[in-house]
Amino acid sequence: MSPQKLSVTFALITVLLWSSLAVLASYLVHVPAFLQLGVALTSCGLISLVKWRHWRVPMGTLAIGVGGIFGYHYLLFMSYRNAPMIEANLINYLWPLLIVVLTPLYFRDKPLRIYHLVGATLGISGAILIGSGGKLELDSQHMTGYLLALAAAFAWSNYSLACGKLRSFPSAAVGGFCFWSGLLALALFGGEQLLAPVEVELSGNDWLLMIALGAGPLGMAFFTWDIALKNGDTRIVGALAYTAPLASTALLILFTDSEVRLSTMIAMVMIIASAIIGSWELLVRRR
Repeated sequence: MSPQKLSVTFALITVLLWSSLAVLASYLVHVPAFLQLGVALTSCGLISLVKWRHWRVPMGTLAIGVGGIFGYHYLLFMSYRNAPMIEANLINYLWPLLIVVLTPLYFRDKPLRIYHLVGATLGISGAILIGSGGKLELDSQHMTGYLLALAAAFAWSNYSLACGKLRSFPSAAVGGFCFWSGLLALALFGGEQLLAPVEVELSGNDWLLMIALGAGPLGMAFFTWDIALKNGDTRIVGALAYTAPLASTALLILFTDSEVRLSTMIAMVMIIASAIIGSWELLVRRR
């Protein structure tokens, strides 16, 4: 399998894993966000302890890894506290577009083509339709939350591009990034409990679901994402990432009582088109 096909394969696996996040999280709405994130990421690190020797990376690489994974989720959860979740999450989903647009800054041999921009525009439009049903309204009183969500989008896109450029560290090192990020999240939860204690009751099922998050969308997905970025064109990987809200919505429709709307169906067509257009180089024969 060629590196580009390997990249596409792992990008699609990542999208499938990430798409399960909303369904799993829907059963954990009563669990504080940072406790949920801390347990999931720490579990991912513990599961990957078999590769602990690969965790030894330069401090700069470790800073990028922990800063990207922890920083992104911290900014995203803080945006949820300061703005309506739908609007904040849609702004957060600018990160695939930012990956496409910022790629030339990291890789000068990968300029943007018109079809990259067309695909990115269709993708973000579809993501907006899925989340808002065509009724997106941004309130100025929630501007702090919107800015935090935008910062999260920049954090994840730059982390993804930096990982694609830092080809020297093994993908197994991502387990270390998750472990230290998980400890930081647990420390943040502990700090919150000291300042404003909240009683938390967890069942055995809650623990299993959080560990499942750490094994899948907040665990293995980071490894497969890293492999996809290191073996392919980040412009194509970014375009394929737009299928994440599509797959997530499809799973929510299958496993929850989510309503199927016409705007959702239109958005699905737009997102599929964006992924095809954005990865056009895979569909035509190159000289």
